Amino acid sequence: MLQDEVKKAIEVMKAGGVILYPTDTVWGIGCDATNPEAVKKVYEIKRREDSKALICLVDSEARLQRYVRNVADVTWDMIELSEKPLTVIFDGVSGLAPNLIAEDGSAGIRITREEFSKELCFRFQKAIVSTSANISGEPTPRTFNEISDEIKEAVDYVVKYNRQCKEKHKPSSIIKMSANGQFTIIRE
Repeated sequence: MLQDEVKKAIEVMKAGGVILYPTDTVWGIGCDATNPEAVKKVYEIKRREDSKALICLVDSEARLQRYVRNVADVTWDMIELSEKPLTVIFDGVSGLAPNLIAEDGSAGIRITREEFSKELCFRFQKAIVSTSANISGEPTPRTFNEISDEIKEAVDYVVKYNRQCKEKHKPSSIIKMSANGQFTIIRE
């Protein structure tokens, strides 16, 4: 089941489509983070301005370093020691769709450890957009059943894996990290 769903989701993303999928936090709206047209579709689904950057998921430290050249040692420590999923907003990001990178050259990236999203990122071999499955400004759905039909109908594929999970998930913590190791907490 997991492998079949990963394969189908990858087919959709390779074709420039948008998926709805389980992550290490809440269900996410996702696409190929290097495809500007797919990223544009995500902004349209969320009714969100593209000046508000979206988070990306990667499967490993090595994949993260494809997009961020200078990662301070303290950042690796924080990622490793964090008790909950931690999104880091990095400066000087490259290789992602231009409309995914903030005006200051930063982008939020998280290394996922959840089974489905990690396998998806590993098999896709690129960063994948991961933004909460809601219209911008509305409450974040914490289970699949809380996601609106409008969102489910707007995406190109809804992953079947893990829909029945009743555990209420929360968004990740977010920190903004500079290359010199200074950080600011954005969301705990």
